[in-house]
Amino acid sequence: MLAFAACGSDDDTKEASTPAAPATTATTPVGKGGCKPVQAPAPKPEEKVAKPAKSLDKGKTYTVDLVTSCGDFTITLDAKKAPKTSASFASLVEKGFYDGLTFHRISPGFVIQGGDPQGTGQGGPGYSVVETPPSKTTYPRGTVAMAKTQTEEPGTSGSQFFVVTAEDASEPPFSLPPEYAVVGKVTKGLDTVNRIGVLPPKAGTEEPEQPVVIESAELTEQ
Repeated sequence: MLAFAACGSDDDTKEASTPAAPATTATTPVGKGGCKPVQAPAPKPEEKVAKPAKSLDKGKTYTVDLVTSCGDFTITLDAKKAPKTSASFASLVEKGFYDGLTFHRISPGFVIQGGDPQGTGQGGPGYSVVETPPSKTTYPRGTVAMAKTQTEEPGTSGSQFFVVTAEDASEPPFSLPPEYAVVGKVTKGLDTVNRIGVLPPKAGTEEPEQPVVIESAELTEQ
């Protein structure tokens, strides 16, 4: 059982995101295969979640199992290289913060993004942590990193996270800078991530036509 304490505040009015994906003429396959038809959940009321005061045990392995309307996948947290970021993510999971949220942004061939209680890219837990990533940080396929606004300092994170679906988002045409805190990587169920990553968006947006809901998120400590 993990115990966390303390509190904090943050400005939740700005949209947290990765940089915009560059324009491309490449054809990305789309489809709804394997995803259950679900209703988009209502935005959750604004709340201030307690900010964790403790890091995770670096000698243990922590995984987060996400059950989604498109299938399941597992994230192994990087408690050694990102102790503050991983402790925050784990704390939110333990509190049930992610249950019933969505992947509100899908940028085909780049990232899928979720973890916003408002479902708009503007929400968060009411606090932020800062853990500046190393200058040589890269974002290969399956990397799970925390989203932030462009005006926030490198390594800032709240609750929104993204999963890289590009072969390497650090390389052109994306060239994602090492400013986004890496919380871990997908170690099981990358096919689910890929399934989400090719869902068709609503016209003129990166919001999927078919809602993708995080039914539950569970933390396991080994």
